[in-house]
Amino acid sequence: MSFGKMNTFIDLVQKVTVKDSEGFSIETDEIIASVRAYREGRHGTEKWANRAAFSEATDLFCFRCIPGVVVTTAMIVVNDGAHFEITSVEDVKGRRMYIEVLAKEVKPSG
Repeated sequence: MSFGKMNTFIDLVQKVTVKDSEGFSIETDEIIASVRAYREGRHGTEKWANRAAFSEATDLFCFRCIPGVVVTTAMIVVNDGAHFEITSVEDVKGRRMYIEVLAKEVKPSG
């Protein structure tokens, strides 16, 4: 993955529950990291056809590994105002250089 392909800016967001002074719980979004990433939408290639059998992911994000940050499926990817639930996280080739995230776009109902 070349740095030139990473032309999309994303935020890794985690939901955090905070109690206010009166004891009520408020759920807020905490930005864990803002990074450049490569984004690939779902399309008809053989690679996506193989993933379609087990995944409902709509997008793939690939970005450099962030020291001290563990990316989990409990996080959300935010890109251009769109929110994506992370369905799987993979360390590409086990080298701890790149992280590949499969995500499903969340569309608000109503």
